[in-house]
Amino acid sequence: QVQLVESGGGLVQPGGSLRLSCAASGSIFSFYNTGWYRQAPGKQRELVAHFSSSGTTDYADSVKGRFAISRDNAKNTMYLQMNSLKPEDTAVYYCNSLIPSRQTWGQGTQVTVSS
Repeated sequence: QVQLVESGGGLVQPGGSLRLSCAASGSIFSFYNTGWYRQAPGKQRELVAHFSSSGTTDYADSVKGRFAISRDNAKNTMYLQMNSLKPEDTAVYYCNSLIPSRQTWGQGTQVTVSS
């Protein structure tokens, strides 16, 4: 079974950038039907960026134009480049399947945007 592990979070000032990584272990992983979620304190988890079943990308309106999802098949890793970060982007970020029956939630990686 493939395991996805997130990394790359941290503390950044408003307007700054971070790149999150999601490494897949266990087998070669296409990252189709996989995306980045986030959950802020007291809020529901939301899908912010994902690859569809055909490999196209889509974004939540709140991050469109600022975040970019990508993958490196050779490294079996998916990325989330986050630019122009805002305090409201503060959350724990997770990578996971879009298919509920295939979802296993790890610890995620904390992103804090604050001056």
